[in-house]
Amino acid sequence: MIVHVLRFAFKEGATGAVREHVLVVMRRTASAVSVASATVGRGLGEEDGGVHAYCVGIADLDALRRYRHDPLHVAGDPQIAPRLAEIAIGPDLFDDVAADLAARILALHEDKAALHPHGAAGLAALLTA
Repeated sequence: MIVHVLRFAFKEGATGAVREHVLVVMRRTASAVSVASATVGRGLGEEDGGVHAYCVGIADLDALRRYRHDPLHVAGDPQIAPRLAEIAIGPDLFDDVAADLAARILALHEDKAALHPHGAAGLAALLTA
């Protein structure tokens, strides 16, 4: 199992409707067939709604590859990125003990970025840690 976690904050001034739209798009992305489990919502202890989280559980590397290239995921990125102030990846977790798993996951990310450079650039500009 690979657990992928994103923590993100909306741009200042984002309306409730904009926030809800982004969360709907994220939930749609998380409904991809290759996702075994998911949650999208406000971070715990964030009563003011400042930090939200997106977490998906994906069975294995093959499922992660399908998820990264799923039309729901590809279509969601450009709808989400312009509305966020920042995004942090991880910590991601996995139960696969293969020493090269992190490198293989990074290679999947780079493959998607090469196929969709505009979307990758939009997300890269938001990365914090």
